[in-house]
Amino acid sequence: MSAMTETPTLRFHNTLTRTKEDFAPIDPENVRMYVCGPTVYDYAHIGNARPAIVFDVLFRLLRHVYGADNVTYVRNITDVDDKINARALRDHPELPLNDAIAEVTSRTAEQYMTDVTALGCIEPTVQPRATAYIAGMVKMIQTLIERGHAYVAEGKEGREVLFAVGSMPNYGKLSNRKLEDQQAGARIAVEEHKKNPADFVLWKESAADEPGWEGAFSEDGEAVAIHGRPGWHIECSVMSEAHLGETFDIHGGGLDLIFPHHENEIAQSTCAHGNSRMANVWMHNGFLQVEGQKMSKSLGNFYTIAQLLETDTFAGRKWPGEVLRLAMLMTHYREPIDFSAKRLEEAERMLAKWPSGGDASGEVHPSVIAALADDLNTVAAIQALHQLANSGAPEFAASASLLGVLPKQVEVNDDLAKAIGALVDMRLEMIKAKNWGEADKIRDDLAAKGIQLKDGKDPDTGERVTTWELKR
Repeated sequence: MSAMTETPTLRFHNTLTRTKEDFAPIDPENVRMYVCGPTVYDYAHIGNARPAIVFDVLFRLLRHVYGADNVTYVRNITDVDDKINARALRDHPELPLNDAIAEVTSRTAEQYMTDVTALGCIEPTVQPRATAYIAGMVKMIQTLIERGHAYVAEGKEGREVLFAVGSMPNYGKLSNRKLEDQQAGARIAVEEHKKNPADFVLWKESAADEPGWEGAFSEDGEAVAIHGRPGWHIECSVMSEAHLGETFDIHGGGLDLIFPHHENEIAQSTCAHGNSRMANVWMHNGFLQVEGQKMSKSLGNFYTIAQLLETDTFAGRKWPGEVLRLAMLMTHYREPIDFSAKRLEEAERMLAKWPSGGDASGEVHPSVIAALADDLNTVAAIQALHQLANSGAPEFAASASLLGVLPKQVEVNDDLAKAIGALVDMRLEMIKAKNWGEADKIRDDLAAKGIQLKDGKDPDTGERVTTWELKR
């Protein structure tokens, strides 16, 4: 593999323009990225794992190119949501609602961090919680009212502040949806209080048994006080501005968030600030299915990250975090991924063949950088890593570390050595009995655990002997 002398220009596919573009940060000494994080009402599923891993690789790449101190990565935690309220009431009926909500969100957020850490994700620079930014949300909503982009209306369940999509001429640009097409298919009678069927909630009134904050607004000079809670979209607009400014470099998330969430974030932010862009580059990872089917609880193929790591619910066994991570990266981030036992086994075999340890702080091979610089092409990067591993290149460790897939060093204690020795002896007996299938299975099972067997002959007796070594 030939070396390159310069880091190539980063090029990313921009959902906003539908083209692959050279990446030019607003400020190379302060590269800024926001990614939508979890809504903490339940444990994260494997679909949630994909954006966590994808944008962790992007974070690592940006840090490598611009310097670790020059990149800010914000991934929010949504801890105010009607799903959270429902889960709190279901799981903790004995507690006051606010206490029940705190119990659900703290436990779920902690589990999320445990899960993504096991997947090899490094901690973002900032992880803001929505409930800490309520005052900023009220302020932005008031600005939108004053600028003619929002209004107060009486909804079926109380008063609401709604965003007026008709006030924004290019609403729908990110998702490529025309407002008139949305109007044509809307059930207007159901939403009589809206000026436009596509208008969405910025703030909604809370009932007595629902969590809420004091929202003080003014419309046409008249004060309007609504004890309520924010809509989903306004949260990200406010948190991203608080940490990254009115316009930043990259906004990421899953493909399912393009509409309405990201479209509405853009509407709120640009109309509140009077600018044309919220983020310069929008990046979205593709969907995930399981064994060729859409993941759903009704199909019985819904798996949380914790289940995969800790139980035998998928393909009858637990799966290490590094295997789950590599399996995800073996598909380009914008492509749909079929999460399967076959793919996990393939990732496990690959990891078993790669060397562990090494100097992860050394040089990253240019071939890996070139692959990642081309719209985060992890497929090509993994192919390059495989070649580096096979050739024994000294850059392997740092290159694998950049993707977060450097195999862990396995420590061998006496008990493990005895267990491996017993399996080696069992395999030799199977070979003598010409039970090739069982012999091969023992060899393959050990290889999957990073233990490579080497067959040879005793120089004195000519009998078969088998030695073993750790490959990771």
